[in-house]
Amino acid sequence: MQSHPVISVRNLNHYFGSGALRKQALFDINLDIQAGEIILMTGPSGSGKTTLLTLIGGLRAAHEGSLQVLGRELVGASARQLTQARRNNGYIFQAHNLHNSLTALQNVRMGLEVHGDRTPAEMTHHAAAMLEAVGLGNRQNYYPGDLSGGQKQRVAIARALVSNPKLVLADEPTAALDSKSGREVVSLMQTLAKEQGCTILMVTHDNRILDIADRIVHMEDGQLATPPVLAPAA
Repeated sequence: MQSHPVISVRNLNHYFGSGALRKQALFDINLDIQAGEIILMTGPSGSGKTTLLTLIGGLRAAHEGSLQVLGRELVGASARQLTQARRNNGYIFQAHNLHNSLTALQNVRMGLEVHGDRTPAEMTHHAAAMLEAVGLGNRQNYYPGDLSGGQKQRVAIARALVSNPKLVLADEPTAALDSKSGREVVSLMQTLAKEQGCTILMVTHDNRILDIADRIVHMEDGQLATPPVLAPAA
């Protein structure tokens, strides 16, 4: 029996601004993403990748067409409905967005506090186990200022995955990292996501990590396009 896609996009259009300043950003997007897939979204700057990612993540309201995520229709959704939709997702951004005044453990715990379904002791235990899983068990009480770029991004991954989300959305998670750290970070995301059975949609310009994808979708000028053929690495 064919399962329903985790993400189903049909004839999606999106605009910025209004009146004479209204500018169309996405044109007739059609896309299905299945449970457990790792999808990389590529394309030049300004092509609409991050706009599509934020609409799928419920970070802004979609305008026209249909956008179903985990069975919820997000086109025309209210602010309250978007907030509820976001609770099913984990987010990883280029800037790790850690709170500098909180330890690594406290930052990861924040990924559980919004759900309110665990005791403080359970949250602490689960956050510590997640830091162990990303190789930072010995850095739980370190502040972000005392961690390397790769370690900060590992904390961000732990925070995104600690609540066992069904969907992880990542926007350029390796952009600020060197080649080795970037590879380690995406390999870690790949491993943990497969273990948890969640779906990953990742925006990237990083050609060094394309091999982790089950599928690559390419954006050009606000439309889905055929990915360019990359020359093999020398």
